[in-house]
Amino acid sequence: MSESARLALYGHPFSSYTWKVQIALHANDLDYDLRVLGPDHPEHLAVVRSAGPLSKFPVLQDGDTLLLEASSIIEYIARHYAPSGSLIPDDQDAAIGMRMLDRVFDNYVMAPMQDVVNEYLRDRDNPDAVRVAEARARLEQAYAWLDDWLRDYDRGEQVTLIECAAAPSLFYAEWVLPIAPEFRRLRAWRAHLLRLPAVSRCVEAARPYRAGFPLGAPDRD
Repeated sequence: MSESARLALYGHPFSSYTWKVQIALHANDLDYDLRVLGPDHPEHLAVVRSAGPLSKFPVLQDGDTLLLEASSIIEYIARHYAPSGSLIPDDQDAAIGMRMLDRVFDNYVMAPMQDVVNEYLRDRDNPDAVRVAEARARLEQAYAWLDDWLRDYDRGEQVTLIECAAAPSLFYAEWVLPIAPEFRRLRAWRAHLLRLPAVSRCVEAARPYRAGFPLGAPDRD
């Protein structure tokens, strides 16, 4: 994308939360610059540091507006750039339910996945086995709950806040703890999510960075 694009996203192609925002942008065919965080771009890090207290990314820049936290960024995209009701329902009760699921994926899938990753980042050869086991147990509980929830979820081609949250969290969580065969609905939905064009663009863009996954990236997906 050119430097003249109105929207700029500060993040990294291998970052799950960067994906979360990118999926919303891709699904709505929005032009944006991905400004990658890394040692070659200290000016990008300076923007991220100015946006929030802990230098967390992604950060969306829209003119003079800087936004952090992926869910809040998607809310902004939904309000200002996406067709009404597409990313988040116009009906307030339905929107509350969708936001609840967004928190489920972030807190109960993404968070324990990251706990495992952090242990391997701390010491790749000697991660804390107790902490890793506890985090994987929480993931297993989340998988079971989500597989049951999927009984009533319309798994169409839509991309909503739910898909934006689910796709990256399930992509990486399955690398940390493979989804058991008995959770067939969840396994099928993960595969469906990765086939969505808005998601597959993220998967392919991240492929060159897989060697950096601290547990070792599996030879699939």
